[in-house]
Amino acid sequence: MNSNYIHLYNKLINYTRNKDLYKFLNREDQFSDRLIFFLLHFSFFLKNFKNNDNKIILQEIYDFNFRQLELSIREIGYGDQSINKKMKDYINLFHSMVSEIHFWDDLDKSEKLKKFSLFLTDFEKIDHLLDYFEEFNENLSKKTLNSYLKSVSNP
Repeated sequence: MNSNYIHLYNKLINYTRNKDLYKFLNREDQFSDRLIFFLLHFSFFLKNFKNNDNKIILQEIYDFNFRQLELSIREIGYGDQSINKKMKDYINLFHSMVSEIHFWDDLDKSEKLKKFSLFLTDFEKIDHLLDYFEEFNENLSKKTLNSYLKSVSNP
């Protein structure tokens, strides 16, 4: 396991701690809400940097991030059997997110809102979240993968 990616993982985790993301949540935020935001951030990250040149390093980042998530789930106290089921559910959720945002830049606002509503069911105003992720996506597109791996600055 390559610990060179811990900085990137922590950066993605820090994005999920943005209190503005939870402003329109109809209840107290939970681990699953933070996980959804982590996976959304990670989906946009992979979407922006996916190409043949980055294939190996993105696979390493993917493996590292999901290993870290598994460790986090263990820390919460889930047993081995439930961890396997949870990880399978989270990986399936992530892959559905990646699939839904694959052509993100070609979608209009209403289509993007529909995509988000699949994952953000307990939020009153997902327009706010759409604006946030549009800006996040735009910031990602302005940088290189290497700048994220080497930098300590925010996007």
